[in-house]
Amino acid sequence: MNAKAPRRPPPPPGLLVVDKPAGWTSHDVVGKARRLVGTRKVGHAGTLDPMATGVLVLGIERATKLLGHLALDTKTYLATIRLGAATTTDDTEGEVTATADASAVTDAAVDAGVAALTGNIEQVPSTVSAIKVDGRRAYERVRAGEEIVLPARPVHVARFDVLDRRHEGEALDLDVLVDCSSGTYVRALARDLGAALAVGGHLTALRRTRVGPFTLAHARTVDELVAEADGEAGRAGLSLDLDAATGTAFPRRDVDAAGAADLAHGRPLPPTGEPGTTAVFGPDGHVVGLVADSEGRARPVLVLAPAS
Repeated sequence: MNAKAPRRPPPPPGLLVVDKPAGWTSHDVVGKARRLVGTRKVGHAGTLDPMATGVLVLGIERATKLLGHLALDTKTYLATIRLGAATTTDDTEGEVTATADASAVTDAAVDAGVAALTGNIEQVPSTVSAIKVDGRRAYERVRAGEEIVLPARPVHVARFDVLDRRHEGEALDLDVLVDCSSGTYVRALARDLGAALAVGGHLTALRRTRVGPFTLAHARTVDELVAEADGEAGRAGLSLDLDAATGTAFPRRDVDAAGAADLAHGRPLPPTGEPGTTAVFGPDGHVVGLVADSEGRARPVLVLAPAS
């Protein structure tokens, strides 16, 4: 009888930042990552539509617990908006519902429309968004033939810059850069800009270049990860280990051995004096956990280092 092969140890905890390819769902990337890094414990933060490419942050092993605490509330996108047609999904994957000649739209009109969609705005999300309506995703209801109306909600568009303008017959294509808050739909910006200009609008391309502190500089393509997994190590490596991930995402506080032991056992520490969440590192340079000030103490938000 053949001896059972030794079980491969799990990978270390940390983050894997993937440059998601077009046509893949975020769940597709998670499934691929599970095979490439060698663990079922993979989760993602901040979904991307299948048509979109760019930064998708995955948590590996213990770092899956970190995902809900990451400050991923600001994002940057490069996108192409086509003026001259509206679609059912506000992007190229939907059916065209109306067309108009956008060739006479002036630069001044575009600039005014963009300015009106910059800053604090009320935005109606796209009906094919992942927002839940009575327990089901909006896009599931729309694809089932239901008509839904989503309420407007406040979002913040910090930057909406037109980088290039190109005439394509009666259509006008705009390459844009958008810095926005989490929950902002760039597809809805395209839709609303087209509506304001009375010609219709939708997205033809969308690429996320940043989510929170994580950028394309941290990311690798799926092909690059496959090549790593096929190499000598036999698995794809992390983008950031747990120490680097927390050090990148949060302000850092260093404590002595006694403080590290207290936090590892779930005990509070002296206050940080800082708003929000802070990463606490022990004298060995490794992260112990996350804390936040409350009632005069820095109380544990998440303990990452097991108590010894």
